[in-house]
Amino acid sequence: MTMEALILNYWWVVVALMCAVLNRYILRIFFGMIVVPEDRIGLVTKKFVLYGPGKELPDGRIIAIKGEAGFQGKTLAPGLYFGMWFWQYTVTMEEFTVIPEGQIGLIMAKDGAEIPTGNILGHKVECDNFQDAVKFLESGGQRGRQTCYITSGSYRINTLLFQVSVTDMIRIQESMVGIVTTLDGLPIERDQIAGKLIEGHNNFQDFDEFINKGGNRGLQPQVVLAGSYNLNPWAIQLEQIPMTEIAIGYVGVVISYIGNDGNDLTGADFKHGNIVAKGSKGVWLEPLGPGKYPINKYVMKVEPVPTTNLVLNWASARSEAHNLDKNLCTITVRSKDGFPFNLDVSQIIHVPTTEAPKVIARFGNMVNLVSQVLEPTIGNYFRNSAQDSDVIAFLSTRKERQESAKEHIRKVLDEYNVNAVDTLIGDIVPPESLMKTLTDRKIAEEQKVTYNTQKQAQETRQGMEKETAIADMQKDMVKAQQSVEIAERTASATVKKSEGDAAGVKLAVGAEAEATKMRAHAEAEATKARAHADSEAIKLKASAEAEMISLTGSAEAGKILAVGKSTAAAYELAVKALGGENFTRYKITEELSKGKVKLIPDVLIGSSGPNGASAMDGLLGIKLMELMDPAGRREVMPAAALAEEKP
Repeated sequence: MTMEALILNYWWVVVALMCAVLNRYILRIFFGMIVVPEDRIGLVTKKFVLYGPGKELPDGRIIAIKGEAGFQGKTLAPGLYFGMWFWQYTVTMEEFTVIPEGQIGLIMAKDGAEIPTGNILGHKVECDNFQDAVKFLESGGQRGRQTCYITSGSYRINTLLFQVSVTDMIRIQESMVGIVTTLDGLPIERDQIAGKLIEGHNNFQDFDEFINKGGNRGLQPQVVLAGSYNLNPWAIQLEQIPMTEIAIGYVGVVISYIGNDGNDLTGADFKHGNIVAKGSKGVWLEPLGPGKYPINKYVMKVEPVPTTNLVLNWASARSEAHNLDKNLCTITVRSKDGFPFNLDVSQIIHVPTTEAPKVIARFGNMVNLVSQVLEPTIGNYFRNSAQDSDVIAFLSTRKERQESAKEHIRKVLDEYNVNAVDTLIGDIVPPESLMKTLTDRKIAEEQKVTYNTQKQAQETRQGMEKETAIADMQKDMVKAQQSVEIAERTASATVKKSEGDAAGVKLAVGAEAEATKMRAHAEAEATKARAHADSEAIKLKASAEAEMISLTGSAEAGKILAVGKSTAAAYELAVKALGGENFTRYKITEELSKGKVKLIPDVLIGSSGPNGASAMDGLLGIKLMELMDPAGRREVMPAAALAEEKP
């Protein structure tokens, strides 16, 4: 092979290699070839139009759908394309739009028809989930935020026309309810606070269906229950609230703020509000039983009404768990005699299930029933009742007043469709000063009963002691009578004893008896002041003793009289026998001997004598005698005194 052939082959190899390396660019330049990868989409921009009627885009449009120069609505799917000359077309490779699980894609169109005045979202058009931009624009798609959205997946979206925002799905938790407020639609009708009920929009997930059926913007009566929903946040605002729970022992009276004005089902006798059928505006006739309900709190209100017996306490220190009586306090009343006092009252009521709507229609809630009916009715009844009697009478007739209050309150509550089960009067607290008076009076009454009982016991005891004393004195009385008889017989022998001595003794006995009687009387009076019963016993005993003393005294007096008379007669005979002077000396000597009186002293001291002795001699003699007899006692008499005694 020649050198020229080698060089030629070399150049062919170089050309082949260059073609292999630069074939993409060569094909792009000479054939206008474009290759779109399988994970990309080609966005086409047409730089100019050489010929044809549609050289420029219409005013207000930014996407070309008929070959005009500019951003092209038609995109290039993955594949091979020719004729896309680089001097006329620019092709940008864009990744697919991917919506993750649990999210949705919100679409905002940069081109399209104008949204009608009053609307804020573009309506739905058929455009293969916004993957066919040309069809979107040809079908009348509107620029701006769209009502439709795309769910999780991959999409060939022309981002020159559509801007995609990814947001989370709406999740409503268990025991919660979603309150819906729509941001687009027709205005709410006059005199309504929420839109009309629309069916068939799949819990607002098909918002175009909601709009097409005449849905209103604003608060919606329909709620969304627990679950996950594809809701367009540009079209819907959602607030989650707990479901309405009606506890056991209660019913829920529904007050609806929406709906048509229904016919009143209570009749002409009930003039305190309309009670209507379910679905109408007003208080529903049929209450809700215990359970959980998805209630829209903005269009309906549920008032719980207890159907069990309800206790209300008019007591400052006690309140029930329902707290309907938290504002009630102890009732202060004033009696007829002007004393204020407090009393606690408990009222038991029952609201029948069928009457619960009437109670709510009349008062609005149970708190108003208590404050507007029960509180003034019960308070005024007991105030009026207390003014008809004094405090003592009110306390003593508590049971009767409780029964009267029960009957009166029952009649009043019957007019308000409430049953009065019972009325109970609790603690009654009279004034402290009056209570002290009553306590003192009661103590005095009890003491009087005690004293009467003690008196009866003492009277019985007195009778017993009297009989015992009489029985005990019977022996003494018999003995005294016998002594009297003996004394009378003895007195007859000594009747002439000195009447003077007898009279003296009689006076002494009388004085003693009188003194004894006075002491007994004084003691009886003192004892009577301490205990009347003891005084009576002592008085009877004193009388018995006085009678015994009198009988004994009489007997002794008789005896003494008889002895005195006999002694007097004996003295008279002695005087006649001895003579008056000698008899007197005899009696004096006898009495001195009985008294053991010394007539002659042991030592006689004088100032004269045959030997000329002095008083000093006498004193020395006394001292000598004391030494001889230390324990003895001798009488010393002066000589002058002795001389005076001598006759």
